[in-house]
Amino acid sequence: MKEELVTLTIDEQEIKVKKGSTILQAARQAGIDIPTLCFLKDINEVGDCRMCIVEVEGRRGFATSCIQQVEEGMVVHTNTPNVMEARHVILDLIISNHAKDCLTCTRSGNCELQVLANKFNITKVEFEGERAEHAIDDLSPSIVRDFNKCILCRRCVAACKNVQKIGAIDCINRGFDSCISTVGDHSLNDVNCTFCGQCIEACPTGALHEKETIDEVWMKLKDPESYVIVQTAPAVRVALGEEFDMPIGTNVTGKMITALKRLGFDKIFDTNTGADFTIMEEANEFIERFLEKDHLPMITSCSPGWVRYIEMNYPELLPHLSTCKSPHQMLGALLKTYYAKKEGIDPKNIYVVSVMPCIAKKFERQRNEMKNEGLFDVDNVITTRELSRMIKQANIEFVKLEENKFDHPMGEATGAAAIFGTTGGVMEAALRTAQDTLTGENLEKIKFEEVRGGEGIKKAMVRIAGKEIKVVAASGLANAQKILEEIKSRKSRLSICRNHGMSRRMCYGGRATNKKC
Repeated sequence: MKEELVTLTIDEQEIKVKKGSTILQAARQAGIDIPTLCFLKDINEVGDCRMCIVEVEGRRGFATSCIQQVEEGMVVHTNTPNVMEARHVILDLIISNHAKDCLTCTRSGNCELQVLANKFNITKVEFEGERAEHAIDDLSPSIVRDFNKCILCRRCVAACKNVQKIGAIDCINRGFDSCISTVGDHSLNDVNCTFCGQCIEACPTGALHEKETIDEVWMKLKDPESYVIVQTAPAVRVALGEEFDMPIGTNVTGKMITALKRLGFDKIFDTNTGADFTIMEEANEFIERFLEKDHLPMITSCSPGWVRYIEMNYPELLPHLSTCKSPHQMLGALLKTYYAKKEGIDPKNIYVVSVMPCIAKKFERQRNEMKNEGLFDVDNVITTRELSRMIKQANIEFVKLEENKFDHPMGEATGAAAIFGTTGGVMEAALRTAQDTLTGENLEKIKFEEVRGGEGIKKAMVRIAGKEIKVVAASGLANAQKILEEIKSRKSRLSICRNHGMSRRMCYGGRATNKKC
């Protein structure tokens, strides 16, 4: 069926767009810039901040372009004197109730409010007055919440409530006392937050950011008694370059390793090595449960956010969790046992740092289960952003660095670890290992079939040792919740598989399996 188009004019430019499009969508299609703050495509489209206002001929007042649908023959002006003045006033009012510590803010140079302030030449605040003061919530091991920098855009609320289906935060109180907080204004550490970090990704300012721990890393790097080992997750090597203005997705593995050596780390290992161990452990645990028909479905425990989600929402499924640690924790345990013994190093002197894309790993590493003989498997977790700050603090010209390789023997990994980051990758790797262990035969690549309108849940069928296993891959906590509810209500016999990040892979059918993000 042919799409119905609407013709309108924006800034004297005639544009044809699909019926139902917003003015903002039409303008962006035509390459016309309309500033936004609260807008987040497909997640938060509510028109709260009003920065995107425009004038429409024949109408009184301003139209909010992010929610106003286009109409046939509509004539829109995006930069009239009235529009520009109104945006300036709106921005001034937002800044008047905002903390002014931009130079020391973790988002300085990468703050959407700061960008707009520079763009609109806001050099002084016209509307000085009483400003709300809020205590900083830094009790969580993963997230710092500073409402003094919040602009009430509600993007974090939408990401938490609508995308992840958690609802740990929302807007509370009214009028001047309105703020984004938790039920009862408790710390994020004391509510149903999974530390997934999606609120941080959605936040346009520094109101939400990861809890920085690089000072402790610097201290250990300067300590001659400490043997400091760093391991990096696969995602870091294709994200770190963006912090140095390199093209999105550039693989900077070699430069990253060189930078880590220059920072002073004694050894640099690849978390993919830990992923290989995870594959072996989870596959063998699956086989044991598969043969004994015990605690099926098996739910893997590689994602700390996922584990916390189950603990808070589905405690009855805890016996189904795999006993395996996540790849970086597993590698940390190996470094303080096997590697320490081989190298003749006292485990007490080994300090393991994990560079991870997921802030929930900060929460995971300090859990009591992650201790062995009184020592944590991993001593510190820093994010990609924190690593980039360390490199900049050391005045290292990252882009000009030569290439280098991971240290041996914990810097090598197989293809199983390499597919960890792809859709269904962990599940596929573990099932291949299980098939090979049970039959000596290779399992062909799992072919997923999209279901439920492509909403993030996929399924496939595989045969292992003559048994058919239905496999489900679900992306995001919201979709994972749908599968868990089906298991809980016994509407289908599901066997899940849980692993990293936000993409959840699961297995269902008479037996079980694995998942990863």
